[in-house]
Amino acid sequence: MFRFNEQMQKGGRSNPGGFLIEQRRLEKQPAELRVRAFTEITLKPTADSGTVQASRCTDCGVPFCQNACPLQNNIPDWLALSADGDLREAWRVASATSTMPEICGRICPQDRLCEGACTLQQSGWDGVTIGSVEAWIADAAFDNGWVEPIRPLAERGQSVAVVGSGPAGLAAADRLRSEGYAVVVYDRHDRAGGLLTYGIPGFKLEKRIVQRRIDRLVEGGVEFVLNTNVGVDVTMDELRSRHDAVLLAMGVYQARTLAVPGRGPNDTVAALDFLIAQNRVDCGDAADASAPHAAGRDVVVVGGGDTAMDCVRTAIRQGAASVVCLYRRDRENMPGSAREVQNAEEEGVRFEWLGAPKALMSKGEAVVAVRAQRMALTEASAGGRRDIAPVPGSDFDLPADLVIEALGFEPEAFAEQLDAGLGLTRWNTLQVARGGFATTLPGVFAAGDAVRGASLVVWAVRDGQDAAAEIDRYLRARTEEAAA
Repeated sequence: MFRFNEQMQKGGRSNPGGFLIEQRRLEKQPAELRVRAFTEITLKPTADSGTVQASRCTDCGVPFCQNACPLQNNIPDWLALSADGDLREAWRVASATSTMPEICGRICPQDRLCEGACTLQQSGWDGVTIGSVEAWIADAAFDNGWVEPIRPLAERGQSVAVVGSGPAGLAAADRLRSEGYAVVVYDRHDRAGGLLTYGIPGFKLEKRIVQRRIDRLVEGGVEFVLNTNVGVDVTMDELRSRHDAVLLAMGVYQARTLAVPGRGPNDTVAALDFLIAQNRVDCGDAADASAPHAAGRDVVVVGGGDTAMDCVRTAIRQGAASVVCLYRRDRENMPGSAREVQNAEEEGVRFEWLGAPKALMSKGEAVVAVRAQRMALTEASAGGRRDIAPVPGSDFDLPADLVIEALGFEPEAFAEQLDAGLGLTRWNTLQVARGGFATTLPGVFAAGDAVRGASLVVWAVRDGQDAAAEIDRYLRARTEEAAA
């Protein structure tokens, strides 16, 4: 406690009185301008603003920010280095624990993780803007050529198949290739990146940011086999015969659907289908005339997570006549990022809190409205979340000729598709050994959302890195056994 008080008086290591400096988040383009494009909405920090914001860190004795980060990033260290203007060393420290600082700095919900746990934030001051500093450091590293290519000290002579090129697969490929393994990444899509490429809109994460990370892997010797659906185009048995180990990192893509009267098979659009169509255009593909589009339409997005925020903000940019987000709980209990809600409101999205869909209303074969009902929050049970209960006689209608379901994702039929005797949990995620990543098949590992269910990108990165370390130990042990 003494050290914290002393640092508060000194203002941290690098800037006396630094914690008294006003918190300034990255400036955003005016809403009326940013809704015209799918580019990132924030303006890049200057060297002066970046170092000043980094200097607000108090170097407290117990780094709660680091403890709240799934990657356990050495946040106080690279903040101090950034405050001193040593961005190259700050990058070295940041990249030691994370294979994607430039991505996590942009899309992590820092308000629920590192920044929310910041001692300043907990003490009544505005917390350090950790995420924007992290992205700034990483961008400087790429711009100045400080990002070192992957050059293993020695080739191991063993290969690993990685199934899925989302954050878990890319993180694992980076770590495994760095250790000298031949790495082949298989993905069902025509581009690598998984949800980083096709699920997250460009106004949060521009495609060039993802592509330069993929380019680094390719230049380092990682092979990508695209348009290949494992279990259909290539079997698990074939992968296991070709490679010394296999990592399953497919994510979860099965969308949850509304279960309300009036919903027909073509009356709603899955959130991911809606986002993929726009992201393909952002990647340079020609627009698909049959793909869902919001131009001129009354859009209702059902759901309250970050995917719902991606959908409402995409619909605004596509020129929707109106966009409403319908969520059954209140603002304080919304699972999505509070910053994303604020961005959506600034851009013209209307939120209907404490409203749940009750039925879809149609005229002929076309949906024209969502009938909803007001909900009330109940008292929370001990240690539990407040439940919801319908309010009698509170029905209301929302005009809608495009209804987007953003209710979350569930695992696909992994066991049926892969047909390999993989063990599953009761949630249909892949079963792995307690505290590890080994599946029920020898030499086959799993990581990311395919194991933990739909979660955050930062957790997928952590799982991918840790799974790579376990695979490395497994293969080294096999090599030693063969040599004995």
